Amino acid sequence: MKDLLLITPPFTQLNTPYPGTAYLKGFLNTKGIESFQMDLGIEVILELFSKSTFQEIFNLALENDRIQTENCQRIYALKDLYLKSLDDIILFLQGKNQTFARQICSDGFLPQASRFNQLDDMDFAFGSMGMQDKAKHLATLYIEDLSDFIVECIDPDFGFSRYAERLGQSANSFDELYAQLQDNATYIDQITLELLDAQIKETLPKLICFSVPFPGNLYSAFRCAQFIKVNYPNIKIAMGGGFPNTELRSVTDTRVFEFFDFITLDDGELPVELLHDSVLNNGTTFKRTFILKNGVVTYKNNTTKPDYKQAEVGTPDYSNLLLDQYISVIEIANPMHSLWSDGRWNKLTMAHGCYWGKCTFCDISLDYIKIYEPVAASLLVDRMETLIAQTGETGFHFVDEAAPPSLMKALALEIIKRDLSVTWWTNIRFEKNFTQDLCLLLKASGCIAVSGGLEVASDRLLKLIDKGVTVEQVAQVTRNFTEANIMVHSYLMYGYPTQTVQETVDSLEMVRQLFEVGVLQSGFWHQFALTAHSPVGLHPKEYGITPNYKNISFANNDVDFTDSTGIDHSQFSFGLKKSLFNFMHGIGFDIPLQDWFEFEIPETDIDPDFIYNALAQEAILTIKPSAKITWLGSLPLVSEFSKTKKGIEKEYLEFTFHDTVESYQITLEKNKALWLLDTIEDITPQHQPQTFKQLKTSFEKQFEDFELFWYSKPIDVLRGFGLLVL
Repeated sequence: MKDLLLITPPFTQLNTPYPGTAYLKGFLNTKGIESFQMDLGIEVILELFSKSTFQEIFNLALENDRIQTENCQRIYALKDLYLKSLDDIILFLQGKNQTFARQICSDGFLPQASRFNQLDDMDFAFGSMGMQDKAKHLATLYIEDLSDFIVECIDPDFGFSRYAERLGQSANSFDELYAQLQDNATYIDQITLELLDAQIKETLPKLICFSVPFPGNLYSAFRCAQFIKVNYPNIKIAMGGGFPNTELRSVTDTRVFEFFDFITLDDGELPVELLHDSVLNNGTTFKRTFILKNGVVTYKNNTTKPDYKQAEVGTPDYSNLLLDQYISVIEIANPMHSLWSDGRWNKLTMAHGCYWGKCTFCDISLDYIKIYEPVAASLLVDRMETLIAQTGETGFHFVDEAAPPSLMKALALEIIKRDLSVTWWTNIRFEKNFTQDLCLLLKASGCIAVSGGLEVASDRLLKLIDKGVTVEQVAQVTRNFTEANIMVHSYLMYGYPTQTVQETVDSLEMVRQLFEVGVLQSGFWHQFALTAHSPVGLHPKEYGITPNYKNISFANNDVDFTDSTGIDHSQFSFGLKKSLFNFMHGIGFDIPLQDWFEFEIPETDIDPDFIYNALAQEAILTIKPSAKITWLGSLPLVSEFSKTKKGIEKEYLEFTFHDTVESYQITLEKNKALWLLDTIEDITPQHQPQTFKQLKTSFEKQFEDFELFWYSKPIDVLRGFGLLVL
């Protein structure tokens, strides 16, 4: 028996649990509140993609005369081959049946329908894939073929990472979703509700909390809540998470509360603690919670308690989740997207909110972005060690809006200090603080990739967005990451208010050059969407657009609008994405930009060497006295020798350093060499980094002119092998 049941409804990710319930469970642990969590999405997928269920699906499709298209007819004709291999394929994608890779890769083993038509295109995109990755990609196409069969013959709303998403997108009115909920449960609903029912009988909760991060989780959350109301009327039901946080801030439709007793907004810790108190102890105070009172939707925020600080919310707790049963897939040839879908990652947050908090397209008026609060690096690494012990996984995805460089630096130093072997990636802003040395430090701590918003690669529009970066700066920062062997993914935007056709073409040229010089490895174009809580949405006239507002009784986030330019930006979608696909894989740089589009575009105004010239600028060598100096390398092997010049004998030390790839030597006069030997031992991450001023003071107690020594050839060699200025 548990007081609370925390549920992520179908569907989010196949490869790793969405962290909302794990964050909440970790907090509830600190309050002694017993809870159980389940990722209903992965449990439904595992039940759906099994031999026994798919046998039933094939029979239903035939009985109901749903097998109409040539593709589905082919899949049905090959049903015995699908049924024979399905359970083994799922085991393989769970990482449990690795020798099966050779069989998957053998010609003619897997039945192939329309998804395999893209295989020829994939050969160059993936390069020479390893056996396991190639098998994983083929297995992914195989289950996507089966998902197409489900969509065409069983349930048109099915999707691996979303379900009935259209019902949640821009749903200003509750009417369509409400009407759908009056229909009979779908086949997938039935599987979902059977699993839910079994869990309720097992845990006997008094309060069930649904974490709904995306529109594609909304329908299923309501369907589950409807089932609970009918079959377990004494259980109270709450909804929170990303979707209500952004979309349901203006909800007034009372029918919503036929399904849910409570809807909470923003950080969930204190609201859920108070809901627990309300349900179990008849408490009367609430935090940012909608309820139905006297037949009216009422917003209750009558507690005097402040929200918990990030240091107080506890470590995410992944217990109860089926961590060994998630499915890793390789869907498309995008290196960053493979991180999202392949492998299981522990999710953590370095800082609540965004330290920049100015981008005009972003929902910066909402607390989840507006309220910035970092977590101390030592506490972050404590949480990492706790999660490693609990999950057995050493991979971390920091899900920040934009991780702050100073905290990333402190985190990296703490990871290295504790001698942890971890792999991590996060989202950033391409700001100038990401120097070459900081990127090398991040790599040494286990950082493998970063993603950041270049958005519209136009300095005028970047200024209008208030991004705080220039294209030239982005080029230099991405170069620093790339040279440190950290993969860089860029979010790219088109159709920003007042963007001209010329600026779209110039933006594409900037992106082409960034890929051609090799400082970007991955990217994704998306069309600008106006949201109600962004500066553009709040002050549309300042950005030259006219919103098309609708009456809001349910969801309120995406807003239709008319741009003063009158340009149909959607026409650029195919050409931008096609060109990017080619650039990501090292081809198409010499193709004229016009050739990516089926309509006339202007010539670019961007100098063909703009990015090259930006990267050719000489770096400024001045070092601030407060800059931290650290040594990441090993201690050297030391040999002593002497030289006689003009009758004067001088003693020298030769240091031989070894790194993972090579060895290298430097030679110094003995007294300065001994000072350096003591110093590099003192400035390893196991000790405190010292400032440039502290090193200068220490050196000049014995010798003269520290700058002459610092910029000498031996130190320059060390600067290339782990002597970092941060």
